[in-house]
Amino acid sequence: MAQVEKRGGLLRKSSAYKKPLKEKVVLMYDEIFMTEDPSKCSPRFWEELFLMKVNLEYLEGKLESLDGEELMKIKDNINCLFQHCIQALGEEHPIRVVNALQTLCALIRGVHQKNKSTSGFDIINMLMGFDKAELCMKNLMESLDSLLCAEGSESLKSLCLKLLLCLVTVTDNISQNTILEYVMINSIFEAILQILSHPPSRREHGYDAVVLLALLVNYRKYESVNPYIVKLSIVDDEATLNGMGLVIAQALSEYNRQYKDKEEEHQGGFFSALTNMVGSMFIADAHEKISVQTNEAILLALYEAVHLNRNFITVLAQSHPEMGLVTTPVSPAPATPATPLGTTPPSSDVISSVELPLDADVQTSNLLITFLKYSSIVMQDTKDEHRLHSGKLCLIILTCIAEDQYANAFLHDDNMNFRVNLHRMPMRHRKKAADKNLPCRPLVCAVLDLMVEFIVTHMMKEFPMDLYVRCIQVVHKLLCYQKKCRVRLHYTWRELWSALINLLKFLMSNETVLLAKHNIFTLALMIVNLFNMFITYGDTFLPTPSSYDELYYEIIRMHQSFDNLYSMVLRLSTNAGQWKEAASKVTHALVNISPETTGLSFEQITMTSSFSL
Repeated sequence: MAQVEKRGGLLRKSSAYKKPLKEKVVLMYDEIFMTEDPSKCSPRFWEELFLMKVNLEYLEGKLESLDGEELMKIKDNINCLFQHCIQALGEEHPIRVVNALQTLCALIRGVHQKNKSTSGFDIINMLMGFDKAELCMKNLMESLDSLLCAEGSESLKSLCLKLLLCLVTVTDNISQNTILEYVMINSIFEAILQILSHPPSRREHGYDAVVLLALLVNYRKYESVNPYIVKLSIVDDEATLNGMGLVIAQALSEYNRQYKDKEEEHQGGFFSALTNMVGSMFIADAHEKISVQTNEAILLALYEAVHLNRNFITVLAQSHPEMGLVTTPVSPAPATPATPLGTTPPSSDVISSVELPLDADVQTSNLLITFLKYSSIVMQDTKDEHRLHSGKLCLIILTCIAEDQYANAFLHDDNMNFRVNLHRMPMRHRKKAADKNLPCRPLVCAVLDLMVEFIVTHMMKEFPMDLYVRCIQVVHKLLCYQKKCRVRLHYTWRELWSALINLLKFLMSNETVLLAKHNIFTLALMIVNLFNMFITYGDTFLPTPSSYDELYYEIIRMHQSFDNLYSMVLRLSTNAGQWKEAASKVTHALVNISPETTGLSFEQITMTSSFSL
């Protein structure tokens, strides 16, 4: 028997003797796309429709093939289909519910896709009708809420979340999606929290729930009161917050694992053998080939959690076994519409404080460590605009963490030492550090290492000014905490000082090119102020008197750089140009540093320092 062809809704191709045979559901779709009411001739039309397996491809293709005028002619039938889909969600028969959910996805996507090229109709009016929109969306959201909270099929819950994600992501700009006004009014926030707080539900649907929440929080967040923002900011349930942290940690850990696998594969291949023979002249090009799709959706969720909910800060430090060393069986995912945002959720939730007890032989980690590793990968390559924005979001999250008092407390806690293996960009003048040689240190050391790494590896033609400013801000906030609380951190400060001075040298040597695009004096002032902070208050947070000596030694050793900076800003501050005011600020800030401006020698400067332990 010949194989049946179902492409395009056809069960059999047409021939000279036989007419093409279509699926019954396709024939029913064709009736809906007529101007007549399909239920006039067949009273049981809508009941039968939702017993038929949905043909998403045909339904969306049919919507796409119509122009604006043709679509408006069948508006009443589309409204009717939408309303009957909502009614079917209340049916006891699960097949009807599944088919209704998938049909709604196809309708929402198809109509919005058509509206991108034809703006002659309103989406809400086309799907539901203005007069019935409020009631339709109320019934839809209530049905979805009930399905998500019920102890029913996990596949049904997955489809509900996919429908909601489809509803949220059909427009490029989420704040232009007017249908979400009804989602704001009819909140599903509690249903999302229930999924995150319950381990079995979290394993199946945690990723979609976290992404959905992050997107809803961003709907017109600066224009009006968003109820999801208000509710997220006051969540204090430990199980819910831990669940959210576990989902985010797993997604970031999955990215780290994929990158590490590709890196090892790359290093062990033919290219590695070739570079051993001809040297490392192409090492930067080799690095660029290691590419793993980033996950901005989960990164956005982490930002919103850290930014809005102070209780979430405690989740960052909660220890769990190092992900990647622990494996669990992978359950097959249910067939659902395409995942939005181009991101793929992790296959399973492999961490849980209950399910995976800590093992003394397993390296412990936490969400912050996982995030730092993720950031060290993403921030390596900022030439691509996509990764540039991703790196910026990483630095914004780190800024939020560095500003928080409790976060600083565990960052600087000597009793919480971890070995953090950050990824370092391959460079010709340095060798890759061996993982086994990494010391166990407070987490703030890893944050400072990440900032130093960024500073020394991004001095390039396409200068990421905004990222550098945020990077220096993170360092400044950490130093402010150490000064305030008199925390004497045993850190290799010389690496930071050297990186900052080299950054000043780069700004000066590329003054003409950079000033055409950026106000480099803002960044220069921040760097000079960091040195001023070390000079003025170093006795409160530098670990030993010798550290203070190293600071002054580094300043005197590189005095030419500070002298050149002073000459540059003095020249611009005395001219009536665009940069006069900005350069003047740097001139005044340099008074505390440059021996040329103070008239003091190295010996005189060191004598003025009062280091007291």
